Amino acid sequence: MEKKVLTQEGLNKLKKELDYLSNTKRQQVAERIKQAKEFGDLSENAEYQDAKEEQSFVAGRVHELEYLIKTSEVADSSDNKDLVSVGSQVTVEKNGQVTTFTIVGSTEADPINNKISLESPMGGALLNRKVGEEVEVESPVGKMMYKILEIN
Repeated sequence: MEKKVLTQEGLNKLKKELDYLSNTKRQQVAERIKQAKEFGDLSENAEYQDAKEEQSFVAGRVHELEYLIKTSEVADSSDNKDLVSVGSQVTVEKNGQVTTFTIVGSTEADPINNKISLESPMGGALLNRKVGEEVEVESPVGKMMYKILEIN
């Protein structure tokens, strides 16, 4: 079993979602099912069918979250800012353009918000590198060179 790596923030987010689904959403869905049953014939009751599908989705997501939380390990967020690691904010420069990324576990990746997975080509290339190093990243449009300007 391969452990997933998470930041502490990512683990907290998963736990919060699990708590919401387990303690709030399940009860809401159960209430929807109860109300839908009152409409009569369940075989032709769209509200009942929809509520049962939602119940199934919630149960699946709860199971998935429990598994992720149980099998994940939190990245060591030590104060070592010399090397890029999971949880690091890395400022890089490519062709005069400066961008800052946060390296996160694969389940936390959010490219729109510059959170990139350690398993992505960019995340993998930056991992364990130092300020001043240049890294080559293989992308769909070819190889790109990035220089690491800062690690936080």
